[in-house]
Amino acid sequence: MMTTLLGGLSPSRFLRDVWHKRPLLIRNAVPGFAGLLTSSEMQQLASRDDVESRLIQGSGTHWQLDHGPFSKSDFKRLPKIEWTLLLQSLNHVLPEADALLSRFSFIPHARLDDLMVSYAVPGGSVGPHFDSYDVFLLQGQGHRRWQISTQTDLTILDDLPLKILRRFKPEEEWVLGPGDMLYLPPHVAHYGVAEDACTTYSIGFRAPTTEELAHGFLMHLQDTLKLEGRYADPDLRLQAHPGEISRAMLSQIEGMIAKIKWSKRDIAEFAGRYLSEPKPNVFFDPPEAPLSRAAFNKQANQKGVALNPKSRLLFTRGRFFINGEAFTPAADETAALQHLADQRHLAPARGTPPDVYALQGARPAGGLGAAPPLPATLPERFYDWYEAGWLEIETE
Repeated sequence: MMTTLLGGLSPSRFLRDVWHKRPLLIRNAVPGFAGLLTSSEMQQLASRDDVESRLIQGSGTHWQLDHGPFSKSDFKRLPKIEWTLLLQSLNHVLPEADALLSRFSFIPHARLDDLMVSYAVPGGSVGPHFDSYDVFLLQGQGHRRWQISTQTDLTILDDLPLKILRRFKPEEEWVLGPGDMLYLPPHVAHYGVAEDACTTYSIGFRAPTTEELAHGFLMHLQDTLKLEGRYADPDLRLQAHPGEISRAMLSQIEGMIAKIKWSKRDIAEFAGRYLSEPKPNVFFDPPEAPLSRAAFNKQANQKGVALNPKSRLLFTRGRFFINGEAFTPAADETAALQHLADQRHLAPARGTPPDVYALQGARPAGGLGAAPPLPATLPERFYDWYEAGWLEIETE
């Protein structure tokens, strides 16, 4: 239940009283949870070039950071203490991780980043540090000791491969076991050290800087803005200093640049494209032997469809954005697309023949969250996404 996940709080109360405001320790947030991967399974994933992995060794002021992919021999050479293996975007390669991430859908998808998992041997850590974004730290197997501080001194040590705090003064301390979770708002200093071999699952959120947003928006304007006219000076007068940029020239340039304007619609268009754009290291694999359009429609109607875990589908009003691309669907497609964006899958009608489902949009009797009718035009759009690797036939 959601109240268990949030320590007895409803999502609305959590957002009102805790989110972005104060740390919260939640014992047994996910009852029975002991992790999704063994250490050997993590090492296998760390050997893949499509999985972002890091290996951190050390303590105090001595740290070593290596980036994957790694080989078996890399792990055989490691000591028995003080190292940590990190795997980023686990939800892209492990369905169980994607399902775990969906538990946090009370936070808008536009803010959600990914699920990272860390495996640490005794003494393993990434040092005392702070994050610029909200994070949930869910303990899998084993135990990790967490110390936190709301200190304002966030100075980091120089010349280290990690952002380690120069001074860390812990204010609270807990040992988290399987299923326990710690929520931390941005800039809360924290230091986690493995008590024994353990895994921690970090649910992180996007928090772009003002500079990143501004740069992205300026790039968006560059790609979309069209300005008419060209510099001209039919009233040019003789200057005493040919090397001088005259006030008249500066005034005209100022007027030309002042034509750069934007509206709320421009902001919404940029935000949708920017927030749905996959990270640079994310690539989609089209199906090796794609179904024909007819076969796809038949299977989609029998089993339903789901977004690829790497896909990001967002919307604002009647405008939709998927993986950085924008489109305006037909009015009768909107409800089904909103459901797909919210739930990340569309299930077929149970016991309904495929041809009836496709043509009439039959759906189960609706309760809260029931899928809306599927217009006959949507399978055409879905098939294009399927060929691009953005959308898949639903699996059990």
